[in-house]
Amino acid sequence: MTKINVALIYKPSYKFLTGNHFDNTTYYFFMLALKRNSKINISYFPEEKSFDTMKLKNKYDIILIAENHSDATPELKGIQNLDIPVISRVGDPHDAKRKNKFFFHEKFKIKYYFNFMDKSYFYKFYPKKYPYKTIIFGLESALYQDIKPYDERIKNKILNSGVIGKTTIKSRVANKIINPKRSSWYFYKLRTLCNKLKYVEHARDIEKKYKKKDYSYILSQYRAAIGATTFYPTIKYWEISASGCLAFLEITKENQGEYLGYKDNETAIFINEKNYEKKFKKYLNDLDNPKWREIAQKGQKYTMNHLNNDHAVDSLVDLFNEVI
Repeated sequence: MTKINVALIYKPSYKFLTGNHFDNTTYYFFMLALKRNSKINISYFPEEKSFDTMKLKNKYDIILIAENHSDATPELKGIQNLDIPVISRVGDPHDAKRKNKFFFHEKFKIKYYFNFMDKSYFYKFYPKKYPYKTIIFGLESALYQDIKPYDERIKNKILNSGVIGKTTIKSRVANKIINPKRSSWYFYKLRTLCNKLKYVEHARDIEKKYKKKDYSYILSQYRAAIGATTFYPTIKYWEISASGCLAFLEITKENQGEYLGYKDNETAIFINEKNYEKKFKKYLNDLDNPKWREIAQKGQKYTMNHLNNDHAVDSLVDLFNEVI
């Protein structure tokens, strides 16, 4: 079998590929998982300012870039004269207009986009003519092999994590006027509401206790954790489940979270703004019910088998074959 030759061109200063950022999920995918796939030969070309793409001619089948913006990608000199498909991870789709990413679509001669959010969210902000594929990446299986057993974890608290909004009326009004559709309250409303509950602990409040520990380690100290994002699920959803937690996941028509494949009361507990407190109390009032462990274990097994980085790379390789 002939392998696909892939050239990853990126800025070494791009924080998500340094391996030193608190969120290393993109690093794991691009810098580790791609190397493991037997169907591709991946070459890395770190360049801060400008890269002469003509040196890739007749040597590579795919050019891969980490984001459709100059934050991650140097100037691709000669790309307009090169007949090699450019595949790009897309950053937050809602930033497309603000960061003028349509300009980079032409400048980088992008053939196809991918990220972990459903295509419905991508096309809220990008033209239908831009090809896009959902690839659920970010979960590095090795980080979840040696975790604390479910029964030995903190059980009477539920872990919350990630950015949360300010709940004061003054802050909410100010954000609505000054920062409409950009605030943490806007993107993480349910997560913010959950954090007000006395039995919910936020990761930022306990990080000092577990300093220098991976997010997977912190998650594995708790039996239950919350994944809640308003408009599309984030990597946090499958990180929570992979850690063996009972995953309380915000799955709604608005965030289109069904595409992840979790089943309510089978591999996760689905929550929304109307039922989250009821769902939490049902768990807290019956902490040692074996069904919670069963849901957590089934969710972990599903996640590790279907939503890991190696599975994601296979999906990306299918895309490579499609565009070559």
